[in-house]
Amino acid sequence: MSDIHKSLNFLEQIVEDDLANGYTKDQLRFRFPPEPNGYLHIGHCKAICISFGLGETYNAPVNLRFDDTNPAKEEQEYVDAIKEDVAWLGYQWDKECYSSDYFQKLYDWAIQLIKDGKAYVDSQTSEEIAEQKGTPTEPGVAGPYRDRSVAENLDLFTRMKEGEFEAGAHILRAKIDMADPNMLMRDPMMYRIMYKEHHRTGNDWCIYPMYDWTHGESDYIEQISHSLCSLEFKPHRKLYDWFLDQVYTGEDVRTKQREFARLNLSYTIMSKRKLLRLVEENIVSGWDDPRMPTISGLRRRGYTPAAIRKFIDTVGVAKRENVIDVSLLEFNIREDLNKTATRVMGVLDPVKLVITNYPEGQEEVLTAENNPEDPNAGEHQVPFSGELYIEREDFKEAAGNKFFRLTLGKEVRLKNAYIIKGESVVKDANGTITEIHCTYDPESRSGSGTEASKRHVKGTLHWVSIAHAVPAEIRLYDRLFNHEAPDGDKDKDFMEYINPNSLNVITGYLEPYLAEAKVGDRFQFQRMGYFNVDTDSTSEKLVFNRTVGLRDSWAKQKPKPQQNKAQQQKAQPQQKASALSQINKLGKKLANLPEEKRLATMETIQKLAVDLTEEEVIGFFNTAAKKVGTRMAGIESLYAFAKAHSKEISSIPGAEEFVQKAKEDSNELLSEAATKF
Repeated sequence: MSDIHKSLNFLEQIVEDDLANGYTKDQLRFRFPPEPNGYLHIGHCKAICISFGLGETYNAPVNLRFDDTNPAKEEQEYVDAIKEDVAWLGYQWDKECYSSDYFQKLYDWAIQLIKDGKAYVDSQTSEEIAEQKGTPTEPGVAGPYRDRSVAENLDLFTRMKEGEFEAGAHILRAKIDMADPNMLMRDPMMYRIMYKEHHRTGNDWCIYPMYDWTHGESDYIEQISHSLCSLEFKPHRKLYDWFLDQVYTGEDVRTKQREFARLNLSYTIMSKRKLLRLVEENIVSGWDDPRMPTISGLRRRGYTPAAIRKFIDTVGVAKRENVIDVSLLEFNIREDLNKTATRVMGVLDPVKLVITNYPEGQEEVLTAENNPEDPNAGEHQVPFSGELYIEREDFKEAAGNKFFRLTLGKEVRLKNAYIIKGESVVKDANGTITEIHCTYDPESRSGSGTEASKRHVKGTLHWVSIAHAVPAEIRLYDRLFNHEAPDGDKDKDFMEYINPNSLNVITGYLEPYLAEAKVGDRFQFQRMGYFNVDTDSTSEKLVFNRTVGLRDSWAKQKPKPQQNKAQQQKAQPQQKASALSQINKLGKKLANLPEEKRLATMETIQKLAVDLTEEEVIGFFNTAAKKVGTRMAGIESLYAFAKAHSKEISSIPGAEEFVQKAKEDSNELLSEAATKF
């Protein structure tokens, strides 16, 4: 028995049962068998992670075997790309194998099947063969060549191999049962004639074995203990076993095939054929286009192996097909990059900000934290001057009370810098704002420890000093399709659902720290999202890809369950008010509870806070004069809300100041609660 004590998925249970019934651990061997006819995609990641994951769990070898039996579609380019993808995901295979390695062995076995009367050469057309196969409810009928003699079959098959016949003139079929209810058992094809140069064997062969004949026998040759494949191959299992019966000696490991549900993602195409069409019709720039679901595309977009593996682990191993929301994949990359990506500032839609009372010609260097999630990530320097770029959407000439960014007559903080106040604007002839003029409080520099620096303002903006800004090409990628199931409508071409806004190329202005960024480096642009350096980037021209935004911008587009107006008015507001009122009620006495009960109550508040809106969370920030318990409830609510929605507190107006005040408070319970940020 294995020493595994965690909850087992059904494939692990199969292995455990086999170990309990005669298998030994040294007999365990798994494999990942891709066909090198295209690039691997996110769907293949599940098969990769399952097989290599079992190898890691049981300390068993895993083969990487290329199913290279169709030279018409296979290329060395795909072999190389697959190897790179598997290695990038963090897996190391034991043996690198090819089905073409076994062409002679497969041929010899086929000769033996002919001698045993279990295979024959059929000379009918493909249309005639298909007609004789019957239907799922009607048995097939024997063709005119089914009872050819062994001698004639051996002669024809040998001459097929020697290249004496045109492609399509003959095929080799297994002789099983034309009335079997499983149509795959009705004398399936084993070999066809094909005059194509193979990427490994050249022109040595002009007959090539079919998948069903090759796959199981290759597993057996390699002594694979468990051949794991997706559910569409379940009907093939009967044929897989029949072919094994013909060669199994009874003295070694007999491979067993077992099936799992493949990975299906919303807003995503998984068909290699359809992905190839996207490439050939120049909808995308290539197989590694960052909008493609290929592993190379995800890698170029900025996804990490850790995020993909965590996603596959979260999805789990199932026996039934289902569709996973692509937002779960996006959530996992946000979670991973939140922990690892350096925080920087970049302005993507700039408007000029002039600090009128900043000394002319003065510059200074400020300090920025690299990653608040990682205390060992360090800091970097950011130059500051009197003329900056800020995001155009971060300013409104006139704004309501719920606009917490810059407006005339109100104050905001510049990230890592000073508090500023909007004073006036300059407009062009069309009325477009070209400059925003403001004043700054020179005593309010972040981290200086002055009273002014501790002053509470509700908004924090990112910025870039114009004199030091580094221009860069920014590629804003989004989902390639605007429909949840782009290939789910039989009456429509999936190409009709191409998202016209899947790529928007702009020029952004970045802080100079990014000037030396290398291809593949990943960053969080404060308040904008996660970005990485593209392979097109050079020292003369930086190119960044948006990996994912800070939040799911598609969530609000999802259709909501039908509900009449009376139900909406009755249910939805009550649910939110209930969560908020419960938190307020729990917070009033929170500071006075015994430790065990206080910790339990804080956990309850965190669970309730997931359902709050951002405005409701912000409502806690103006609680300086309120009870300590209420402020603690605000801290717990902010923590749970930010985590549930993958938000940085810097993106929530007033959050950083609220937390900082809590950390500096004389009440130990409150300051301790704030240390989680």
